[in-house]
Amino acid sequence: MSKFLIVGLGNIGIEYAGTRHNIGFDVADALAVKHSVPFRSDRLADLAELKYRGKQLIIIKPTTYMNLSGKAVKYWLDKEKIAPSNMIVIVDELAIPLSKLRLRLSGSDGGHNGLKSIQAILGTDQYPRLRFGIGNNYPKGMQAEYVLGKWWKEEIPVVMQKIQKSVEAIESIVHIGIERTMNEVNKLEFPL
Repeated sequence: MSKFLIVGLGNIGIEYAGTRHNIGFDVADALAVKHSVPFRSDRLADLAELKYRGKQLIIIKPTTYMNLSGKAVKYWLDKEKIAPSNMIVIVDELAIPLSKLRLRLSGSDGGHNGLKSIQAILGTDQYPRLRFGIGNNYPKGMQAEYVLGKWWKEEIPVVMQKIQKSVEAIESIVHIGIERTMNEVNKLEFPL
């Protein structure tokens, strides 16, 4: 049976819940809820497992904090004997507007500490990632506050819609492959 590692990036702790930087956790939670599978605490991550279309999905939310995410990713890739090409990392992205999702086969870390950690520990940027656009609507010098801030009330409807579409994108990658899924996901525009 083919296996996939689904990695939702975020920070543990109640103070980070519902923030832009934790959207990876939110997508991982939505995937688990849709398939009625609970998370449990495990080594370096909260973990949920499910079978979908004859494939096994291991969903992790690293408990290492964002800048050490690579440690958890490496551990679970090795433990489950999954190639990085069968991993999907869900991450917040400042350089993409809130109205967009971007699915990529590989790429730079774009200054994101979670991706930096993964790439440093794996020694490669050759793994798929779903970049969840959060926009960059903040005053100069306020990037950290914006990223670690909660969604604004008027953003919630599009965020919820994008979370559901992200779950569908993950299912699509597992079912029909990343290339066909990229063609669909990357042309989506979510009304604000």
